[in-house]
Amino acid sequence: MKKLLALLLALAMVFALAACGSSEAPAEEAPAEDAAEAPAEEAATEVANKDKPLVWFNRQPSNSSTGELDMAALTFNEDTYYVGFDANQGAELQGTMIKEYIEANIDTIDRNGDGVIGYVLAIGDIGHNDSIARTRGVRSALGTAVEVDGAINSDPVGTNVDGSATAVQDGTLEINGTTYVVRELASQEMKNSAGATWDAATAGNAILTWSSSFGDQIDIVASNNDGMGMAMFNGWSQAEGVPTFGYDANSDAVAAIANGYGGTISQHADVQAYLTLRVLRNALDGVDMDTGIGTADDAGNVLSPDVYYYDEAARSYYALNVAVTAENYEDFLDSTVVYAPVSNQLDATAHPEKSVWLNIYNSADNFLGSTYQPLLQNYDDLLNLKVDYIGGDGQTEANITNRLSDPSLYDAFAINMVKTDNGASYTALLSQ
Repeated sequence: MKKLLALLLALAMVFALAACGSSEAPAEEAPAEDAAEAPAEEAATEVANKDKPLVWFNRQPSNSSTGELDMAALTFNEDTYYVGFDANQGAELQGTMIKEYIEANIDTIDRNGDGVIGYVLAIGDIGHNDSIARTRGVRSALGTAVEVDGAINSDPVGTNVDGSATAVQDGTLEINGTTYVVRELASQEMKNSAGATWDAATAGNAILTWSSSFGDQIDIVASNNDGMGMAMFNGWSQAEGVPTFGYDANSDAVAAIANGYGGTISQHADVQAYLTLRVLRNALDGVDMDTGIGTADDAGNVLSPDVYYYDEAARSYYALNVAVTAENYEDFLDSTVVYAPVSNQLDATAHPEKSVWLNIYNSADNFLGSTYQPLLQNYDDLLNLKVDYIGGDGQTEANITNRLSDPSLYDAFAINMVKTDNGASYTALLSQ
């Protein structure tokens, strides 16, 4: 009997131990269940590509024929904006700068003394809003503009040695009691055989062709940008003593003012580059969009209203332009220095690192490559943004979009299109 009781007691202890073991197993597995739930929670808060912050920059989404803004692209999501500069204000400045130079140097500028101030004009891209504005700005200031349907004609004239072209007219300037004729002798879009516009090499070839045709009839060389302007200056006009005027205030062009380059326009690239990344930073942080722009951020960064403005209807930030001439060029010699009022480092604990995909439409573009991208690369560190820079070929959107195969790898996007009409090529990709 005692043996039977002992056996029953032993069996009871075995079952008790087994029960204890089975009750402990779920406790040991609980962390594994928590770990499995964590990715699901993270996935729930993951932002869809179509909802991620997007900034268009340098090339505003618009119809290249009419200039009408592409509001579908500009309002793609609640965190979509454009960053550029006031093209019309800058164009007016460039035209005024050239006119004032002629007036101040009238005793020497008419090289052949025929009473006609002849100029040639390098046009960057006939379908680009900024290029159109600059062409109009020069023609308006010099009196050579012709209006079509209420807007100044910005078409190239080809050659116009006798003043008979219909896209322009002969202008007049009254200086010191003498009336001078102003004539656009020639203009063309600087587009190379591969299709890239704003092409410096094409401009360099064009000035040689024009000079062989017009010789000392050319008194002024004007260009829609400094890349083309410097190609013409180095290739012909510097040696001939013909003042050349460009746009962008690239470092080489500013330095060339000491050697006869007539002048250029700073579009405040330092402010534009900051705004391009600052808008993304604010959207990623979920703070008021004016933070670090019109309102100081926690590091003290802030812009004054004399260097930018915001157009709410167009969801666009515009930097203001400054004329750079012999009087002030030394202040603009380094175009890649960050703008002092917005040069303070953000605290990485409050503004953790985020990843940005950013493209430059043409890796060979002088302004974007030598001025804008170096500024972006200075600001990305200050704003704790890890940016992948993609350089396009200047000809096709596919050369760029094909390299955005997985948008989910990025927190935000900054896009510089080849053509201003092609916003849908990018928004369609982000909407997949």
